[in-house]
Amino acid sequence: MKKKVIRILGWSLFGILALVAISATLIPIIPSKAWYIRIFDYPRLQTFFISIAALAWYGIFYFKKKKWPLIFISIFLVVAVVQGYKAFPYTPLSTKQVKWSAKDSLDSNNISFLISNVLQSNSSYGLLLKEIKTLQPDIVITTETDSAWQNALASIHVKYKYRVPIPLGNTYGMHLYSSLPLSETQVRFLLEPDIPSIRTKVEMKSGEIISLFIVHPRPPIPGEDDDSRERDAEILMVGQEARKEKGGVIVAGDFNDVAWSETTELFQEVTGFLDPRRGRGFYNTYHAKYPFFRWPLDHIFHSNHFTIGKIERLESINSDHFPMFIKLQYEPLRKNEQPPVSPDDDTREKTEKTIRKGKADAGGPRGE
Repeated sequence: MKKKVIRILGWSLFGILALVAISATLIPIIPSKAWYIRIFDYPRLQTFFISIAALAWYGIFYFKKKKWPLIFISIFLVVAVVQGYKAFPYTPLSTKQVKWSAKDSLDSNNISFLISNVLQSNSSYGLLLKEIKTLQPDIVITTETDSAWQNALASIHVKYKYRVPIPLGNTYGMHLYSSLPLSETQVRFLLEPDIPSIRTKVEMKSGEIISLFIVHPRPPIPGEDDDSRERDAEILMVGQEARKEKGGVIVAGDFNDVAWSETTELFQEVTGFLDPRRGRGFYNTYHAKYPFFRWPLDHIFHSNHFTIGKIERLESINSDHFPMFIKLQYEPLRKNEQPPVSPDDDTREKTEKTIRKGKADAGGPRGE
C-alpha cells in the first residue's frame, strides 16, 4: 500500500512538472502582450533545468518499469531542446558575439560602466559606494534612485563631475554619474510622464565622442502594467534612435526584459548592436535573493565599434538586482570582425507596429 501511494505521488509530481514545463515553453509563442503571457518569456533556464531533472529522475527510477509514461519523456525532451536552443547563445560553448579587446589597446580608448538597480527601499548605500570606490568606473548608472539615494551618493561627486540626476519616488528614478564630459544631454519621458530615459554624448579620454542611451521601462507585471506594449515600444523607440547615431553607441539600463525575448531580439535586429554576454554567460542580475528565480534584466548593448575588456556581475548590495561592471574598448578598425545585424523589411514592420501600439496605449508620445 505504501509503495502504491509513493508511486502515485511520484507520477502525479511527474505529470505536474510535465504540465508546467510544456506550458512555460508553449505559452511565450502566443503573440499576446498580456502580462500573464509575457511573464513566461523569463523562466527559460528554469524550465530547461526542470526538464533535465525530470529526465534524470525517470532514467534512474522508472525507465525499466513502465512503458506508458514515455509521453512524459517526449514532453521533457521537447522542452529541453527548445529551451536549450534559446539558452545556448549565452553559454561559453557558443560563439562570442563581441571580441575580446586587443592586449595592447590604449587606455584612453576604453570606457567602463557600473550599472545598478539599487531597489529604492534599500538603504545599504555603503555597499554600492564600496563597489564604486573599488572599481572606479568611468560611468555609474543607477535606477530606482530617489532623493535619499541621491543624497547618499553625494560623496562621489568629486570624481563624477558630470551628472544627470532624476530623483523620483515611484521606483523609476534614474541617475547618471560620469567622470567623462557629457554634452547634448536630454532627459526624456518618451511614453509615460513618470518614466524617464536619458540620451547624451560622452567624450572619451581619447577625445572620441560616443552616444549613450539609458532606459528603465515599466515591466509587464500586476501592479505595474497589464501588458508589455509600452515597455516594448520604449525599447524599440530608443533602438530606432540609436541606430541613426554616427560613431560608437551604447544602450544600457534595466530593460525589465530578458535577453532572449522577442522584443530584445528585435531590438538587436533593428539596431544591429551586439550583446557582450553572448558566448560568455547569462550574468543573471535578478532576483538577487532567490537563486532559482534569476534572469538577465540589466543590459548593455553597443555598436560594433567596441570590443570588450571585462564583464562581471558584482556582489549583492542588498538590492533585488546584482550590479554589473563592464569595460569596453573603442576599436572601430575591428568593426569587420564583428559585423552588426542588418534589419530586413519584416524587422522594420514589426518594430513600427510595436511602437504604434505602445504609443496608442500611452496616449501618444510625451514631450522632452
